[in-house]
Amino acid sequence: MSASTTQKIDPNRLTLWERHYPGHDMISTRTFGFWLYMLTDAMVYAALFASLGVLSHAVNLAGGPPPSAIINPVYAYGETITLFLSVLAYGYSMVALKSGSRGGVVGGMFVSMLLGVVFLAIAATDMGHLFAQGVVPETSGFLSIFFTILIYHALHIVVGVVWMLVMIAQIARDGFSANVVYRLINLRLFWHFQAVIWVFVFTFVYLQGMVA
Repeated sequence: MSASTTQKIDPNRLTLWERHYPGHDMISTRTFGFWLYMLTDAMVYAALFASLGVLSHAVNLAGGPPPSAIINPVYAYGETITLFLSVLAYGYSMVALKSGSRGGVVGGMFVSMLLGVVFLAIAATDMGHLFAQGVVPETSGFLSIFFTILIYHALHIVVGVVWMLVMIAQIARDGFSANVVYRLINLRLFWHFQAVIWVFVFTFVYLQGMVA
């Protein structure tokens, strides 16, 4: 038995609680709140993917094209590589944040933002080709959920790109204040979350659609 387990403790000198509440750490509290938001967003995506599983059945095609006829793997691979590179660039900006390099943070975020714009351009081109071929959401239940998932994810990317632009302006104005740092952390969570969701989009919408 070790000495620490046999040592007697004086109850009069033992502190069981803080007599003065120190308060919550602002960054940790707001980051926890953002995790709760992402949980609700994940539930929305779960509902969309469940709907896709039902509406992608042949019965719900309503005479429209099947998934394998409309999915272009070139666009899908391009979007995947672009988004993952964007997340990587943002990761480098967070490494620069630890060292206090304002230029490194802004530079990494600017590259990440540009790659996000490229992702949106590829997605818009893909949808534009589908619309030009008469493939529109109102054709069938499958196409409705197909476009809903892609557009919903694209809207999140738009929010992320605008958020990065705002953060670049705030870093230039305020430096690394507490408000700026917690927003950068939440943006990191948001941007990585979009990449995780895209893995599911690529798997269930594109890969599964190509082999269906």
